[in-house]
Amino acid sequence: MSEAPLAWGHVNLNVSDLERSIAFYEALGFSVFMPGIPYLGISREGGASPIPDACAAALGLASGTRARGCILGLPGGFPMLDLTEYEGAAAGSAASPGGAGYERICLASQDLAADYARFSEAGARFLTEPAEDPGGLAQIAICLDPDGHRIELIEIAIERWSAPQSSGSNASTAE
Repeated sequence: MSEAPLAWGHVNLNVSDLERSIAFYEALGFSVFMPGIPYLGISREGGASPIPDACAAALGLASGTRARGCILGLPGGFPMLDLTEYEGAAAGSAASPGGAGYERICLASQDLAADYARFSEAGARFLTEPAEDPGGLAQIAICLDPDGHRIELIEIAIERWSAPQSSGSNASTAE
């Protein structure tokens, strides 16, 4: 029996205000891919809807849990970003840097300085300014979404990366 490889599906963020979060992620370049999450029976429009009991149980939620939600995407497809607003839920917190658990999502930037300026102007709260690693391999900045989820923005200088050398290999040189 052969095993099928896994592929990215989505990242889910629980949010305290769906519309505020949609506006924030749209400012980062996301767009609404689907105005609901069909397999959960919830939608962006209207009030919170009950999640079917089988789905609630599979997700570890109580029977009768109600929510609103939608699916966002960036150009190029997967993974998608599902935003879910549970009725009566307060904003939670992510794991601290270096701690176990969810800590951040990472979005690739082609021009970190320009994105930093644009997102700052749009109201994004940055924890760090763009900083380059000592080897010049990448620049990174961390911002927060409206619920405090950390978002890493990274501009990679892939042309500076080298493949790791395996131990004991003999590098040949052209003569």
